[in-house]
Amino acid sequence: MSRLFRDVDGGALFPHGSVVCIGAFDGLHLGHRALVRHAVARARDLALPAVALSFEPLPREFFSRDLPPPRLTLARGKYQGLRALGTDSVGLLRFDAQLSAMDAEEFVRKLLIGRLGVREVWIGPDFRFGHRRGGDLPLLERMGRELGFSAGAIEPVLLQGERVSSTRIREALRSGDFTDASRLLGRAYSIGGRVVRGKQLGRTLGFPTANLRFPKVPALSGIYATWVHGVGERPHASVSSFGTRPTVDGIEPLLEAHLFDFDGDLYGRHIEVEFVAKLRDELKFPDLPSLTEQMQRDAETARRLLSEQRLRATA
Repeated sequence: MSRLFRDVDGGALFPHGSVVCIGAFDGLHLGHRALVRHAVARARDLALPAVALSFEPLPREFFSRDLPPPRLTLARGKYQGLRALGTDSVGLLRFDAQLSAMDAEEFVRKLLIGRLGVREVWIGPDFRFGHRRGGDLPLLERMGRELGFSAGAIEPVLLQGERVSSTRIREALRSGDFTDASRLLGRAYSIGGRVVRGKQLGRTLGFPTANLRFPKVPALSGIYATWVHGVGERPHASVSSFGTRPTVDGIEPLLEAHLFDFDGDLYGRHIEVEFVAKLRDELKFPDLPSLTEQMQRDAETARRLLSEQRLRATA
């Protein structure tokens, strides 16, 4: 069984049939989770593999190359999250000019039938697919009657009377409301990745950092109180900068986590940075001493906030 596939073309992956759910799955919020869990449950009932189908890049990124919309989750995190929800296989289809020009009916015949042997397909509310977004639930139902599969859409997941969506989460993150973002996600917002080497400027300033690249437009930027997972048995308190580092003329987004009272080598290790509170926006300082003074103040604030959170959790 193929656990990850990227292409529409190719031989049959599931000749005996599958249950498929389709979505962008950016953030894997409560609505996404409801869809995936429903598809997995149906697959178990039918003794078939459960397949989650998404796209990389996302269609809105492909069509907005000059100013792509912010991303909540990178491809690796999406794949890992979908697998953790019980899917047997994940398709992260390469969304390119060829796929964008494919009409919805061809997509169904070539991919859902030809490659996946679909027996049931499930989508979220108002999901559209195919060239000019020509595919929807009525089209899937019509083609299903012709080709021998069933199609359905789950009900919207509501929170505080409004539909859970990636857009709501991006707005919450942009405003620093991590409580609301966590409610919509069903977990704390975090970014994971493998620690890479940076310019080691933080080390020379007395603030060594574990650096994670984020090769997409991030949904948030600034300085944050954070927990780092994957270093020890417990989350490690830290202060993190996420952005382009304007003081040193940075360009690409970089997540830099300074772990308090930690002395070790994390290069190459996969860690997860959990965001707790926003301390301030990114600023361009006139010189490095001014930056260092502010970093010290940020670290003190982050220590206090995280200590208070840990005390509340153990009370």
